[in-house]
Amino acid sequence: MKENINALDEIHKGACMGQDALSIVLDKVEDQKFKKELQKQFDDYDYIAKEIEEVYPKYDDGEPHDTSLMNKAMTEMGIDMKTMSDHSNSKIAELLIQGVNMGIIEGRKILNKKEMDEEVEKIVSKYVTMQEDNLDVLKRYL
Repeated sequence: MKENINALDEIHKGACMGQDALSIVLDKVEDQKFKKELQKQFDDYDYIAKEIEEVYPKYDDGEPHDTSLMNKAMTEMGIDMKTMSDHSNSKIAELLIQGVNMGIIEGRKILNKKEMDEEVEKIVSKYVTMQEDNLDVLKRYL
């Protein structure tokens, strides 16, 4: 049971972190095609987060973990600093790829443990596949 909660919490944090980063960079993107791709990724993260929020009560009375206000602030400051002089599609894609790679690694580690219910495993797998798809899209903008 604890593995289910841990998996859901980690994936929820990853989805929230992805949304946080995308909401910051969306304002910096001028290329409408790239912006549309990033908005789709934001919506995908939102879908995963909501799916987790729906199943979470089966495993725990609380709420799934979110990113802390400190993490959100650090993310925003980091992105702002790294895009201050270069907010090109390439630079934004590079920054997002770093986060996506962390999400893929975390998701794969969770999947490799295989100590969770099938329902939770499907959500984690969907998250990893989504991240891998996002990576492929972002690579085109480097």
